[in-house]
Parts: sequence; C-alpha cells; structure tokens
Amino acid sequence: MAEQPSSLRAPGEIRVASVPAGHVYVRHCSAPEADGVRRLTDPRPNGAPSTSQRWWPPVMLDPDWVSAHHEDFDVFHLHFGFDAQSPAQLAALVDTLKRHGKPLVYTVHDLRNPHQLDPATHDAALNVVIPAADHLITLTPGAAETISGRWNRTATVLPHPHVVDLPLLAHQRPAHDQFRVGVHAKSLRPNMSVLPVVRVLADTVAELADAEFQVNIHRDVADPDAPAYAPQLIDALRDLAHRGRLTLTIHDYFDDEQLWDYLASLDLSVLPYLFGTHSGWLEACHDLGTAVAAPDCGFYAQQRPCLTYGHTQEGGLDEESLRKAVLRAYEERPAPRATARHRTQERTELAAAHRALYARLLR
Repeated sequence: MAEQPSSLRAPGEIRVASVPAGHVYVRHCSAPEADGVRRLTDPRPNGAPSTSQRWWPPVMLDPDWVSAHHEDFDVFHLHFGFDAQSPAQLAALVDTLKRHGKPLVYTVHDLRNPHQLDPATHDAALNVVIPAADHLITLTPGAAETISGRWNRTATVLPHPHVVDLPLLAHQRPAHDQFRVGVHAKSLRPNMSVLPVVRVLADTVAELADAEFQVNIHRDVADPDAPAYAPQLIDALRDLAHRGRLTLTIHDYFDDEQLWDYLASLDLSVLPYLFGTHSGWLEACHDLGTAVAAPDCGFYAQQRPCLTYGHTQEGGLDEESLRKAVLRAYEERPAPRATARHRTQERTELAAAHRALYARLLR
C-alpha cells in the first residue's frame, strides 16, 4: 500500500502534488533553501520495494488517489509520467481535480514525446491536459509559440534548472590532449537515428588532428534477450570500431556520478535525435562545460547555447551542417560553462516564480 502524505503544513506553506516529485528537474524547481513550497513525496508504485526511489508509474495520476488525498495538497502540478495514460484516464483525472477544487498546472516539457514513434498518442494526451490546465509553463519561447498556435493558450516561459548538483559546477574539467567527440545512444529511444549521424562524425573526426570519436551504448542493445536488442546497429558499430573509425563502449546504465564523469570527458556531445522538444542532457552538458551539437527539430538552441545541425524526421540528416558543427566546436573550444553562482540565482528565481504562480491560483 502506498504511503500516506501528511496534511499538516507550516503557516503559509503551499503543498504541491507534483507528478513526479523525485525527478531532478522538479527537485531543482525548489530553492536551495526553504521557499514555502512543499512537494509531496512520490507515492511508491505497487510492487516497488520500500527502498526504491522509483516514481513511475505515478500513483498520483489515479483519480482515486486524488479523491482520497485531496485534503493533503493545494495544487496539482503535472510534469512527466503520463505516457501510459489514455485520454479517457487523463480526462477522469482532470474532472476529479476540478470536482475537488484543485488547480492544475502543467509544464509542457515535450510537445513531441521522445519515447513514442507515433506522435498521435502524445497529441491526444496534450489535447486533454493543455486545454484543461489552469496554468501552463514551458521552457522556451518557441514551445510557447507552438502552444499558442495549436491550443490558443498562453504558457509562462521559465528556464530549465541545473541538472548537475551545484557543488560540482566548480570542479575543474579533466585534462586531456585530444578533442573528444561523443554520441551516447543509450538504449535507442525511438527518437534516435544513430547510424547516419555516427557515419558522418566518423568521417569528420578522422580529418581533424588530435581528435577521437567515441560511441557509448547500453548493454541491452547488444543483448539478444533484451527488448532493445538491435543486432544490425551493433554489428555496424563494431565494424566501424574494428576499422579504427571510432571507439565503441558497451556498458550498463550510468549512475549520476558516472554520467557526469562521462560528459565531462567529452569536448562535444552530439544528440542524434530525429524529433523532440527540450533536453535535460543539454542542461547537464552546460553545467559541465561540454559543447553540444543538437538537431534543429526541437527548441534546443533556445534552451541553452549549443551548436545546431539539420536532422528531422521529415527531412532526414543534413550531413554538411553536422560536419560544420563539429568543426566549429573544434575551433572554438572550450565551450561556455554554467557557473554555480548563475545557476544558484537562476534556481532561486525559478522557485520564486513557481511559488508566486501557485499563490495566484490559490487566491
């Protein structure tokens, strides 16, 4: 049985049922010090062990949970985790919140879900949530403009907070002699088109003095018993590695410390996305001083300073623009890096903006 949130609160405190609360984005929407907003702890999904930090699938999306706990929160704030919810289930959630007089805030992180090849599923969800929300937030002006054009709704634009913990922003980057370009294919999300990008990068990096190209991929992509198994891609990558065109690293999922070490070891991280909207990976690279080459299919260039190349589901890959992005990163290194001071100020302002927004809705 999921643990019960406490309805007790300090004077003036705003209690938020955040879906989820444990995601790094949401955690860093709170000020480093107390800011008068308390986000309820994610209820433990059925079957998750008591020691687990897992928040998915979010229990708070269940209308029965809202009915049982509506006195425990003041505002319901949706971020992620509704991929598996049907439009009917989301409509039931919205109706239950309205019945109990609970404002709904939705931060539109994804106009296109990177985990779903067919956009229709996410579009159907957005068509329920965006019109019903009492207030909308998004991360970039381009996303806000799209929301206005598609749904005639205004979204407040607030920046993505830091991803890497603030003390690590002051750490020096590791020294290395070569210009290192990396692609991390993870477990091959549906929005990734890896091999065309890798082939262009292998050719481009080979032309540069003191440069190397590394491809990382999760072990399940090479495991015949895993759902992510992609033998043709693995064979192609191994062939390129055998011919000395790249270094291939197949590994288990990185924990945070391993991921930060990996990203800091790169001079340029290339995102092989065909579609998407915003990126936490881009934010982590900005925190660590690693340049990013991002596709022009989303609003990455409005999110943080990055290089852009042509790559969309409709138009495919613009090879020359990718090549130019690598050359520019090579010539202009080191990349700009966030400072702890700026990220702390940004986070404090972001927390204040959220609190003010919640307070307006409750008035």
